[in-house]
Amino acid sequence: MKVLVDQDRCVGHGICEMKAPDVFAIGDDGVSHVLVDEISDDHRDAVADAVASCPSQALRLTD
Repeated sequence: MKVLVDQDRCVGHGICEMKAPDVFAIGDDGVSHVLVDEISDDHRDAVADAVASCPSQALRLTD
């Protein structure tokens, strides 16, 4: 599983980074960046929670 960030929609709320800090980081550009290529089983629930919690709906899960 992978997670993608729509850079045009992301406004840098940081909720994703708070919920899954090993997967997301807000960069100097003010938007979220994914830190890993594949989401491990250990992080799946936190990432799914981050995707569901994103107020700008900028995150998307893919296979």
